[in-house]
Formats: sequence, structure tokens, C-alpha cells
Amino acid sequence: MRHLGVSCAVLVLLAGLACRSGQPLLVSATGDKTTPGTIGGVVSAVGGDRLAGREVSAIHVVTSKRYSAVTNVTGGFSIKVPPGEYRLEVTLREGEKVVRQPGVVHINKSDLDANLEIVVGS
Repeated sequence: MRHLGVSCAVLVLLAGLACRSGQPLLVSATGDKTTPGTIGGVVSAVGGDRLAGREVSAIHVVTSKRYSAVTNVTGGFSIKVPPGEYRLEVTLREGEKVVRQPGVVHINKSDLDANLEIVVGS
């Protein structure tokens, strides 16, 4: 009986530790300028079909550093980047060109810009 009580106490303690409510998902030191933001959106064709398997790159305007992701089955992409200004590029296939893109994207610390759209046509 004593072992059962000890086992229950240990389980309650472990369950309490696992439920750390109020903990932030992303912790950064005060003044930390490198906490990532996220650039996200979709790549689609002119007719509206979503384009899967396309590489999308966010290129830092000042440093030219490149951050990339590949679109999922719904054409969606998500790229974590440090704060700054970025332009987006998508890998095109023969005969394709970008018809519409968002221009320069401004990302601040912990920003989420998730409604960007890149449209590809012939």
C-alpha cells in the first residue's frame, strides 16, 4: 500500500511539471535583435491552383543572406528569419514567370507575416 501512495505522489508531481502553463513558446533576452520572425504564405498558379514542391527563398535586402523553405501540398510555406527586410523568390520552371509577389517584407522581432501570396504564370 505504501508503494502505491509513493507512486501516485510521483505521478502527480510529474504531471504538474508537464503542465507548465504561462510559459512562453519563444523566450528572448531583453534587447535581443535576433529573435526570429516568420514569413509565410502560399504559391499558386494564375488559375488558383496551389503549387507544391516549390522552393521559396527570403533574401535579406542588406546582407543578401538566404533563408529557404519548400511549399507543402497546399502551396503553403513558412520561413523563420531574423528581423529585417526581405524580398521573396520562388524557383520557376521553364516558361514560367512571377505574375504577382508581395515586394519587400518587413519583419520585426517575433513578427508573423503569414498572408503573403506569390502567383506564377506562363
